[in-house]
Amino acid sequence: MTNPLLALHGLPPFSEIKPEHVKPAIDTLLAESRTLVEQLLQENSTYSWDNLVEPLDAMDDRISRAWSPVSHMNSVVNSEALRETYNACLPVLSEYGTEMGQHEGLYSAYRQIADGEEYQRLNIAQKKVIDNTLRDFRLSGIELDQANRDRYKELQQSLSKLSAQYSDNVLDATNAWSKQVTDEALLAGLPESARSLAQQTAAQRDLDGWIFTLEFPSYFPILTYADNRELREELYTAYTTRASDQGPHAGQWDNTDTMEQIMALRHEAAQLLDYSNYAERSLATKMAESTEQVMGFLEDLAQRSRPAAIKELQEVREFARTHYQQDELQAWDIAYYSEKLRQDKYAISQEELKPYFPEPVVVSGLFAIVGKLYGLQIEAVEAVDTWHKDVAFYRIHDQAGTLRGEFYLDLYARPHKRGGAWMDECISRRRGDAGLQTPVAYLTCNFSPPIGDQPALFTHDEVITLFHEFGHGLHHMLTQVDYTPVSGISGVAWDAVELPSQFMENWCWEREALDLFCAHFETGEKIPGGLYERMQAARNFQSAMQMVRQLEFAIFDLRIHRDYHSDRGACIHDTLNEVRKQVAVVLPPAFNRFENGFTHIFGGGYAAGYYSYKWAEVLSADAFSAFEETGIFNRDTGRKFLTSILEQGGSREPMELFVEFRGREPSIEALLRHSGLAA
Repeated sequence: MTNPLLALHGLPPFSEIKPEHVKPAIDTLLAESRTLVEQLLQENSTYSWDNLVEPLDAMDDRISRAWSPVSHMNSVVNSEALRETYNACLPVLSEYGTEMGQHEGLYSAYRQIADGEEYQRLNIAQKKVIDNTLRDFRLSGIELDQANRDRYKELQQSLSKLSAQYSDNVLDATNAWSKQVTDEALLAGLPESARSLAQQTAAQRDLDGWIFTLEFPSYFPILTYADNRELREELYTAYTTRASDQGPHAGQWDNTDTMEQIMALRHEAAQLLDYSNYAERSLATKMAESTEQVMGFLEDLAQRSRPAAIKELQEVREFARTHYQQDELQAWDIAYYSEKLRQDKYAISQEELKPYFPEPVVVSGLFAIVGKLYGLQIEAVEAVDTWHKDVAFYRIHDQAGTLRGEFYLDLYARPHKRGGAWMDECISRRRGDAGLQTPVAYLTCNFSPPIGDQPALFTHDEVITLFHEFGHGLHHMLTQVDYTPVSGISGVAWDAVELPSQFMENWCWEREALDLFCAHFETGEKIPGGLYERMQAARNFQSAMQMVRQLEFAIFDLRIHRDYHSDRGACIHDTLNEVRKQVAVVLPPAFNRFENGFTHIFGGGYAAGYYSYKWAEVLSADAFSAFEETGIFNRDTGRKFLTSILEQGGSREPMELFVEFRGREPSIEALLRHSGLAA
């Protein structure tokens, strides 16, 4: 049997990759890599970039290119067989990673390069690769005695299994719940688009009426628009108790114990490396210097925004009392009455804007914007092998006609696809014996699909999400760095990695930009001036409430990792309640188990790093203010952002790159101004 994962040239052949290919391919590649390491160490006594770093990077790239489509398919077309083989590979990959990170011979060889004349011959990006690698050796436990090294390896393997289990539980709990509605009276208040999606979902399942699920395009309109309070409560309860000991599936796929185990193992691993807690360990690869600095930053933002958030919530309560005789607002009422208030104040809703954001116009308009900013041309490519019929594929060329990157675009929510939106690496840029390898990205969202003969119509929030992920994609694809460990987003400090993504969101609000990506799907007309003015007026509607919600998540994440004590465990739920009392203005019901579905920190890469969103927002707001000063499509400013930030990847420290672009260190003022919180 030929294994497609062992003969990868160019793009992954998704239709040929079967679950039975995965484990044999990974085992083969890891065995080849182990052999190569020993061979390189034995053949040389004086080590250099060419006889050690480059061949190892080429091997790492082969492993990454084989694993990337598998990991991606596990997220977007999840199946029992694929999940089983994916999960079987995680401990094997973890063991290999720790083994390489604890390899004495390899460590000595890199040390020799760092301490010798070879290092002086290297360019800035190559030196960064060496520096980062030596740091990562230390973070893999190279300085520990053998017993502690073995224990560290065990911890990493267990953590990789537990994180996957956590994510699987959330996906299964999300897929397990649905509600069939056959009485149309229950749907009062729901916009036509939400009804049509629910009707289409029911038809796909051969059922009558309307089917609602916990996928965001189905769940969110109920909470925002449904007049039936019991229906809102039912969906809110199901959504906020996923994978927990509460709610309609109480005890099934429960993540409570999984979270405690993850926290205990992270803490032990951090202490083995001589950090007092996992939060300190997390910051070893980030821009922020200490947990005190991060907590001070978050608490300062909370103090600035909480008084305004209290006023915003009070306004919703007053409005519900005065206009709807509703005295007691529950958690499932807030979005509903907030939307009523927004419409009352600004006469605008996400639904009213949707017809102006048909998918073909939004996507081509986004491409036009990056064309104006960076001189790029983006074109669709037909007949590319993908994992689902809805996936499109594109190529990016620069003004000189050079191919800069390629990407897959998978926009719609569907069963067996992980929720949320993300960018991931398919292929990374590197220069090797075969020449230059073009970077390829996966851009994944969970938007409402087309209904009937209409194109998919996006909310403005969904448009912002698309621009956000495209910003990540540009960071990956436009890099000019030729060494995988620091090309694109690789090697970028995690609390700076959101800069290009949050930066792109700003164009979603500018009239000059909007006219490029918005046109009514039936008439082709642009957003009328009056509607645009209402949209701008409503831009910072409840921005303080949104700010404290993000701060609640960030402070909670930092605290459970910073304050962990092995004698009492993580106290996850209690800590979340304490943080809510400190910063939140909407206190949820006792059954709410938000933490059981917080995949960012328990299943993703944001552990003790959720603060990165706000940290990077300071950078992105300040970076965009340069365009506010010179013009939002100023080519010189665009070129400077391209060359200072997007093209340099992780080859230099993010603060250096920011100062190169802006001429100074970042200021928080632009973020406060954009959020409507400036004094």
